[in-house]
Amino acid sequence: MTAAELNIDPPAPAASGAARPRVQTLDVIRGLAILGILAVNADGFAAPMFAALNPATWPFPNEGATALSYWVMDVFFHHKFVTLFSMLFGVSVFLVGGALGDKVKGRVLWRRLAILLVFGLLHGFGIWWGDILALYAVTGMIMLFCRSLGPRTLMVVGVLLYGVMATNGLDSAALPGASPEARAAATAALIPPPEQIEALKAMAAEQTAQAKGSWAGAYQVNAVEYQRILSGIPILAIPTLALMMIGLSLFKSGFLSGRSRTWIYAALILAGGVGLVLEGWLSWRANIVGAPVLGASTAETLLAPVIALAYASVLIVLVRAGSMLRPLAAAGRMAFTNYLTQSLIMTSLFNGGRGGLMGEVDRPALWAMVVAIWALQLVWSTLWLSRFEVGPFEWLWRSLTHGRRIPLRKRRDPAAA
Repeated sequence: MTAAELNIDPPAPAASGAARPRVQTLDVIRGLAILGILAVNADGFAAPMFAALNPATWPFPNEGATALSYWVMDVFFHHKFVTLFSMLFGVSVFLVGGALGDKVKGRVLWRRLAILLVFGLLHGFGIWWGDILALYAVTGMIMLFCRSLGPRTLMVVGVLLYGVMATNGLDSAALPGASPEARAAATAALIPPPEQIEALKAMAAEQTAQAKGSWAGAYQVNAVEYQRILSGIPILAIPTLALMMIGLSLFKSGFLSGRSRTWIYAALILAGGVGLVLEGWLSWRANIVGAPVLGASTAETLLAPVIALAYASVLIVLVRAGSMLRPLAAAGRMAFTNYLTQSLIMTSLFNGGRGGLMGEVDRPALWAMVVAIWALQLVWSTLWLSRFEVGPFEWLWRSLTHGRRIPLRKRRDPAAA
């Protein structure tokens, strides 16, 4: 997860005993996000960190269907769904913790985040290095102090914070007024020298052999890679916090619950479409033609929230038009479970001691696996929630948070009986 708050609804019944009403648009958006994030994470299951999400070091030549498969993922999925997850997590901090002055809900929120951190560390060290739960737990412990801010303040601070982080690494040669010589030198530096690529490929091949050889080898490689991820949390927490603030602002203003005016959703869909065209061109230049554009990385980071909100806008418009999108909503309600089971399924296929396919599955076949898991999770989420209140890992998380066993089976409707 690369990856989100994966369960946004409040974790306990209201004081009256009745469960709080769900916001259907949040369930549907979360469902799309949990499926979309697998398309990005699949690279990190099929290859070690040095080969994942990098066409130059991928185990297969970057040409034909392999190159096109990466382009599709990079343009339509990469960064967009983790952005949605981060926004939705900001909403969850408010829904679970209430206002900043609510001490009772605040204690529940602290426990919930602490338990999520434990889940994240277990997932990262024990299953897959690409875990994002620990990042969300740590960032959520900062976000909880911002949950009572107004929507305008949240939006302004979030946008400024995200913009500063997105442009922080921008090469000065990409700015207007830079000399042609400086711009040419900076553009040439975007293409790593062959010896650097070969060194990375050699490291990836060594890790692949170790990870697919045995249980012990797989866990050793995974632990080393996850420690790299953990070391980046202090930096990653800043843009993640910004996105959480933007998400909570959009919820408080009514956008994510479908209460904004239709023209706002239409404008975002149009802006997202333009963003996809631009990002498609930038990714084509970098990954198909082999001639990256200076400043493309910054542009893609800035475009990600716009495209992500365009995706959300399409779903909100569909829900407002009467489309139930029930399987997608079910997948969203069980997103925490689906996120963890994606890791279990994929590592069982690729890691040593289990499937041992790491380094042997090219991207077109990897896409087939992703689509198959999408279908499986849409079906099983719908079937599970027809009998149970929440997903199994959602149930465990809630029960641990409240220190008691939360009912799992659906209550029988006396009127229907």
